[in-house]
Amino acid sequence: MRRSIATVCVSGTLGDKLTAAAAAGFDGIEIFENDLVVSPWSPKEIRSRCADLGLSIDLYQPFRDFEAVPPEVLARNLDRAERKFDVMAELGVDTILVCSSVSPAAVDDDELAASQLRQLAERAGTRDIRIAYEALAWGKHVSTWDHSWRIVQQADHPNLGLCLDSFHVLSREVDPAGIAGITPGKIFFLQLADAPYLHMDVLQWSRHHRLFPGQGAFDLPGFVGLVLAAGYDGPLSLEVFNDVFRQADPARTAVDAMRSLIALEDRIDGPARRLPAAPELAGLAFTEFAVDGQSGPELRTALRGLGFTHTGQHRTKPVELWEQAACRIVLNSAVTRPQAPGAATISAFAITSADPQRSLQRAEALSAPAHPNVREPGEAELAAIIAPDGTSVFVTRPDDDWRSDFLPTGVPAAPGAGLRTTDHLGLAQPFDHFDEAGLFYHSVLGLDHLATEEYAAPFGLMRSRAVANPDRTVRLALTVALLRRGEWAPAVADPQHVAFSTDDIIATAAALSRPGLPAPLPSLPVPDNYYADLAARFALSDDFIATLCRYGILYDRDASGGELLHLYTPVLGGRVFFEIVQRRHYDRFGEANAPVRMAAHRHRRLNKG
Repeated sequence: MRRSIATVCVSGTLGDKLTAAAAAGFDGIEIFENDLVVSPWSPKEIRSRCADLGLSIDLYQPFRDFEAVPPEVLARNLDRAERKFDVMAELGVDTILVCSSVSPAAVDDDELAASQLRQLAERAGTRDIRIAYEALAWGKHVSTWDHSWRIVQQADHPNLGLCLDSFHVLSREVDPAGIAGITPGKIFFLQLADAPYLHMDVLQWSRHHRLFPGQGAFDLPGFVGLVLAAGYDGPLSLEVFNDVFRQADPARTAVDAMRSLIALEDRIDGPARRLPAAPELAGLAFTEFAVDGQSGPELRTALRGLGFTHTGQHRTKPVELWEQAACRIVLNSAVTRPQAPGAATISAFAITSADPQRSLQRAEALSAPAHPNVREPGEAELAAIIAPDGTSVFVTRPDDDWRSDFLPTGVPAAPGAGLRTTDHLGLAQPFDHFDEAGLFYHSVLGLDHLATEEYAAPFGLMRSRAVANPDRTVRLALTVALLRRGEWAPAVADPQHVAFSTDDIIATAAALSRPGLPAPLPSLPVPDNYYADLAARFALSDDFIATLCRYGILYDRDASGGELLHLYTPVLGGRVFFEIVQRRHYDRFGEANAPVRMAAHRHRRLNKG
């Protein structure tokens, strides 16, 4: 199927939008009238520019407040339509979207609406133009797809059909199943948008909170399947109103949009193009920190304090391997990232794939081509996919061939602290790319969306989105502040962390404080108020509460009785920290305790300073 995008989806001038759409691989566009009005190009010049870029113009929109109006208003509307038909002829577009009216002049009269739409279709027919009638979810009298279909049926004109917009259909409590029964050929155009479910005015919901497919909560594969069952063979076109998208880099937004359509097509039953299946992932092979002369020593000390051993030194690069059981951390002093001096950051992580080549093929098909690593002869070939925040995601084989690049240090193994595997990564996302990141990890790596949580933190509202593979060997927690912060912000605005699993967190906490470790980490102080509240909420024994308090262990319990026990280190290298978790049939990330951790980190920084 052809892929199209409305110019309203991306930022910039019309020229910026067309260039971005073409570069992302779209076949066509919808011209949003506002973009035309402010463009210095004539309609003929726009048509020529689109042709040069390989773009068709699939729809002109919107034409508002036409039907069910008094005769004198109808006359003006018909004259207005003729002028738009002239513009369409110059643009070379044959379909115009007519929205259901919100005009105060409109009356609740389906027969009148059908009659006037038929008159419009008659005029359009003389110019080989089609009228695609759309029920706005907030239309004054016509606000559902089935109502608009009844009017189109009543008007009974070959140049009058429907435009179905997934937002307008799925935001209303009308069963879309009947769409499959629409007369073949009468769906003239299909517009797609996702969205989170929100309890708010539907107009504001639509204008500010639409998302690309796969970024929200709508069942778009099911919806598109119904439209295709009705015989629709036109383009899949995106129409997304979103405050972030409309001020972000248009080229990047267009790539995100294309990725969403490709991933959607893969989930639709029928003749759509198929992606290489996402291979099974076996776990996180390693996490890489970019460090410098200041943050490097701090992280080395912290890793020793956690019971890690410096086991390997890269053959040709200033890169160190630190290990404890299956927990592996790489410290890279050669990575150049835009970060403050003395700051550490998670610059990369590696996933173990059952079929790395297929993982990379899938990524490339989803507009995320792999970047080969710079390597010397005989070194492992590690291709990296670049995540939306710039993090490199390496794809490795199950045999851990990458470890052969490291020469043994001969350092005796530390006694360890009972850490077993990397449980998850916590990655703060740039404000503009949070939804893009969720789609990236879901579509490219095949991770499932577990949950999206919001919580009040010391510095404002936060949103967390969890993604994981089915057996939970790869877990990521993506976080973002819901509003851009002003000049006053916490010292660590975008923290990152690595969480390690243990089978017995109390034994691990005791081991971390024993004198035998080279440099025991100071515990993160948790206030007594937290433990008093914990006892009240969960009816835990006094002895258990006392043990948690002694080691600074946090606790959560889910609705099914699953338990999480976890503790944190202080912030290290200006931005990062470590977490240790013990899960007892618990599948979340302890979001309820995040504000406690954030406040404790700030108190420690203030007291330390």
